[in-house]
Amino acid sequence: MEKKFVLGIDLGTSNSAVTLCNLESGESRTVDVTQILAPNQIGERSSLPSALYLPNGDEFSVEAIKLPWDEGGSRVVGIFAREHGAQVPDRLVTSAKSWLSNPHVDPQSAVLPWNSEIESGKLSAVEASRLYLEHIKQGVLYAARMEGREWNLDEAQIVLTVPASFDEVARKLTSDAALAAGLPEPVLLEEPQAAFYAWTDRVGSEWRKQVQAGDVILVCDVGGGTADFSLIAVSEQDGNLAVERISVGEHILLGGDNMDLALAYTLQAQLEDEGTEIDDWQFLALIHTASQAKAKLFEDAGLSELPIAIPSRGSSLFAGTVSTVLARETLEGVVIDGFFALTGADEMPEEEGGAALQEFGLPYASDAVVSKHLARFLARSLQNVKTSESLSALIGDQASALEGSLLKPTAVLFNGGVFKADAIRARVLELLASWCGDAPRELEGFQPDLAVSKGAASYGRNRVTGQGIRIRAGSARSYYLGLESSRPAVPGFKPPIKAVCVVPQGMEEGSSHLLEGRSFGLVTGKRAVFRFFASEIRSGDKPGDLVNKADKVLEETSKLEITLPPMDEFPEGQPIPVVLNSVVTELGNLELWMQHVDSEQKWKVEFQVRME
Repeated sequence: MEKKFVLGIDLGTSNSAVTLCNLESGESRTVDVTQILAPNQIGERSSLPSALYLPNGDEFSVEAIKLPWDEGGSRVVGIFAREHGAQVPDRLVTSAKSWLSNPHVDPQSAVLPWNSEIESGKLSAVEASRLYLEHIKQGVLYAARMEGREWNLDEAQIVLTVPASFDEVARKLTSDAALAAGLPEPVLLEEPQAAFYAWTDRVGSEWRKQVQAGDVILVCDVGGGTADFSLIAVSEQDGNLAVERISVGEHILLGGDNMDLALAYTLQAQLEDEGTEIDDWQFLALIHTASQAKAKLFEDAGLSELPIAIPSRGSSLFAGTVSTVLARETLEGVVIDGFFALTGADEMPEEEGGAALQEFGLPYASDAVVSKHLARFLARSLQNVKTSESLSALIGDQASALEGSLLKPTAVLFNGGVFKADAIRARVLELLASWCGDAPRELEGFQPDLAVSKGAASYGRNRVTGQGIRIRAGSARSYYLGLESSRPAVPGFKPPIKAVCVVPQGMEEGSSHLLEGRSFGLVTGKRAVFRFFASEIRSGDKPGDLVNKADKVLEETSKLEITLPPMDEFPEGQPIPVVLNSVVTELGNLELWMQHVDSEQKWKVEFQVRME
């Protein structure tokens, strides 16, 4: 069916947003999402907090938390969920997006709110994501009806953004959540790429004047809950500028929420020095108040301090307030010098302390210094680019970018709410200058809050119309299939795991690779395990390349236990000689075909490994 509009959806860790591009008129705008602001009060906001509250029994009447498109009563999503849930945290679901990529907890298990003692009603990360996306979908359709228009979702191109650092499992689960929410199958787009598309859309043809062939652009994205880094290289092809994503970072749970928490702890200690103790309920209110004060102080450089007031509870509902101040000196000491310290280029994030027993939960960054995570990303990016002649060639005349221990960016595009603060952007540029010798250029015209959804819509428009720029990306990582080494059995010794490269980094959708000249033994008729590995720093590996000690030098991403249909000529469990053919479909799925070397018999396994 012909596409008539695009929905660019930013499913954020802390806040979500949606931009609609009308392909008929060319108009593109952020859709204000209707949501509950307070009991019996609904309104529209440009973003939807990614927060979900589970009311307790008859805590609210059905009418008090009813939206125009549903019957209400069971769950609340958005602003009121976040505000009210902060006071009842065991009924508040947050950070569902981060739980999608948690390697220790099944994202499809109903475990949220985490550590909550409620007896029923818990949700999985996938279900929470579905509810956010369903709310966004209904909000878009409702806004259209209020304007006298009915959109048909079958006529929509859905572009859904995910962190560049998401592994293939988290990407697949995100796509599944969208389908379960009643959206057409989405195209997945990396968030830093979306920010770049939004920037080019905003500045128009001027983007070609701000960058040049040989530039390496660092997209530095720090939002409420995550830090996401990508590098984009600019080259010249047939007289035109071309862009290619050459490196993505690790998934780092570190962002503005951490900064708000650090400020709250600092202010709590300040109150205690003044002779005032606060309880857990008041501390939650302190986090929220500190966040608001942080934003105002960074926005207005003329303010030296702001008052901080939180309610105190007595025999009546509220017995007064507890007060202190947040000074600019304290703010800058905690946020700028604490999270964006001027560290050395060789200072990497510190590992976990190593306690024998640890509490399960989200794998938050153990080191809160964003500077160190950025240094690690640039060091790994240099290692990745140097392993590939084609990537090294993209740097062109900027060969100095490959000298030293870090890949040196020549320009920076900021994204995420944290970088609304001029002082934080200035600190990052100062930090990079200390590492690179010269400060990279800051690309002008960035949009810190809504860029991701706007860029998703822009990309969707370009995709449908065939016009506009396109970032060449392909697979963000190389992917490998585990192999058991063929060795004589030795008591107490397990054969080492090898891996064969089946998807090289940069493999594009609609392409395939036949691993010629090598056959493998495939077990059919009995349950067997496929082990999948990945690497962000081995761009030089080609399909068919073998990697020794895969479990030590690669990252194991998933295991797939499956029983493949047997072949009549072979007993169950006897390895069948096959050749491998990997295919990345137009939708970004990896199909791994295994064909018997002497017949047309073949088997397939499939999972999501990449996005645009």
